[in-house]
Amino acid sequence: MTFHPLSNAVEALMRSVASEIIMPRFQALATHEISEKSPGEIVTIADQESEDRLSEGLAGLLPEARIVGEEASEVDPALLDMVNSGEVWLIDPVDGTTNFSEGKTPFAIMICLLGDGDPVASWLLDPVSGRLCHAYRGHGAYIDGEKVMAKPSGSDLPVAAFGMHFMTPEKRMRIEKQSADHFTVVPIPRCAGEQYPRLVTGENDISLFERTLPWDHAPGSLLLDEAGGKTARPDGTPYRPGDRRPGLLSAATPQLWDQAAEILFG
Repeated sequence: MTFHPLSNAVEALMRSVASEIIMPRFQALATHEISEKSPGEIVTIADQESEDRLSEGLAGLLPEARIVGEEASEVDPALLDMVNSGEVWLIDPVDGTTNFSEGKTPFAIMICLLGDGDPVASWLLDPVSGRLCHAYRGHGAYIDGEKVMAKPSGSDLPVAAFGMHFMTPEKRMRIEKQSADHFTVVPIPRCAGEQYPRLVTGENDISLFERTLPWDHAPGSLLLDEAGGKTARPDGTPYRPGDRRPGLLSAATPQLWDQAAEILFG
């Protein structure tokens, strides 16, 4: 097994943030600790404190890398222009904030190291269960230290989760129509840090997201790719975190990806 050289240090940082910042506030947030940063977008004090601590820790691990966090990018959108060159840490301090703010699971901490715009290594931590997913470009995908390969669900109809929240009503209707009788459609968990592992472990076969912010999808897409699955734009072009186009289709195998793309977009 080959982990990224910084993997142990990144894992330790994430677990300390989970235990000291995130979990003490789970199901214990005060009203004034939750706010709306943009229409329909929630942020909590845990998001902000988690990102601060993660940013500080990651800067110490790799001083030459720039840091692009979700909450910092909300304040300074120009940070997103930085992701295509050099080494960059992407931080999602609490993925699934809406779930977290409602006292529900799942939610996750996600980190991805980019090199010239491509994911090099990623970490996805479930603070509740303690499950850690790690991927290292060219060296495989791991869940709790064990190397894994993505596997289909084996269901008669592929199990699909569609993130339709940011779709237009017209697109949502088209996806629902195209998918009828072809997939077993299940609810999206409102947490990319949970959805991508589901594609690896055989719980889901297909996922589709409309909004493709880099901190949401770079970590999980690398995990899935290193496990033998596939993530790409609906037209088949490769996913790169700096590309802000909408639409991202993922599947447990390349064959399932081709099948889903033909059904949904063919």
